Amino acid sequence: MPAKATNDQKHEIRTLTTTAELAEFCALAKTQPYVTLDTEFLRERTYYSRLCLIQAALPPASAVKTAGGSAVLIDPLADGLSLEPLYELFRHKATVKVFHAARQDLEIFFHDAGVMPDPLFDTQIAAMVCGFGEQVGYETLVKKIARQPLDKSSRFTDWSHRPLSDAQAAYALADVTHLRAIYEFLSTQLDKTGRAPWLAEEVAVLLNPETYITRPEEAWERVRTRSGSPRFLAVVRELARFRETYAQERDIPRTRVFKDDALIELASTKPLTEADLAKSRLLLRDARRGEIANGILSAVKAGVEARDLPKPPPDEPGRPGNAALADLLRVLLKAKADAAGVAPRLIASAAELDAIASGARDLPALTGWRAEVFGRDALRLASGEIALSAQGGAVKVVQVPR
Repeated sequence: MPAKATNDQKHEIRTLTTTAELAEFCALAKTQPYVTLDTEFLRERTYYSRLCLIQAALPPASAVKTAGGSAVLIDPLADGLSLEPLYELFRHKATVKVFHAARQDLEIFFHDAGVMPDPLFDTQIAAMVCGFGEQVGYETLVKKIARQPLDKSSRFTDWSHRPLSDAQAAYALADVTHLRAIYEFLSTQLDKTGRAPWLAEEVAVLLNPETYITRPEEAWERVRTRSGSPRFLAVVRELARFRETYAQERDIPRTRVFKDDALIELASTKPLTEADLAKSRLLLRDARRGEIANGILSAVKAGVEARDLPKPPPDEPGRPGNAALADLLRVLLKAKADAAGVAPRLIASAAELDAIASGARDLPALTGWRAEVFGRDALRLASGEIALSAQGGAVKVVQVPR
């Protein structure tokens, strides 16, 4: 039975606002086996997330504790505060850096400083590996493992506003104090099951800088379209390229330039003049003139005249494939995931199953630990070497006679 988490919130919450204070805390953290971390940020008005707060906690059994307990808040908005001591901690190999659902946190640190916390432990991924379900939330793990209630009343706060209220500070600190018990429990489970290498494979993706680089020339691949016409996709590509470049250079949300539905409309109507843009039903008023309007018209022209026409992305809905085989693969995935006690989505996405049924083979679901759990049998099913049979309510793999 998971032990109750130690509650540092009974102590006065300490906020670090100087580089010297942060350096002192990080020096202590380097003597510990792990440190739990989280961030609060804003992204509604910018392209890149604006870091507003960092939470950190040392193991509750630390021999030496900082004033106010072993957990602190770090204020990156404080005048003169350098985060370099924290980044040095990130580079310190002897201390595991523990996050829950780390991707957005890591994206911030990568774009702000080009640094990654290594070694890294992501409790959301670890929980999926340990059978807690798909994309399990922090609140669920706090209840099931730390056996503590979690106050979410400050969830939608403006973290750039100062000073923080006591409730906001307590809410933020809870995101790392309970995380200690969760980490210790999941780490033990991974050791017991021998699945620590599974987690390592997933963490390697999080630590890969390519995960956080958005190239304007590839932005079109995220736009959902109903048409696979190469010429139409060429216009979509050029419009998405312009939008991404414009948003990145000005650090504004891409939706402030124009939204996906407007992009699809523009790719369909192919406007030639600002008068044509004025007829758009979906384009924002500011995008019908000036820099954005000129960028749109240039992008449409480039797409219409392009010679290197794109092909639909591999997971484009409606791509040709074997629908019956895809359905069988879904059954196989559910059976294999249940048997292994792993969230199905962690093994393979619906798009990957469709891709396997269509003949694709260069997929994450067919490599590493996923191949052991599911991928090898998926390929055998696709090639007709095995079949599926229902036996007593369970799905069994049956060898096909040759």
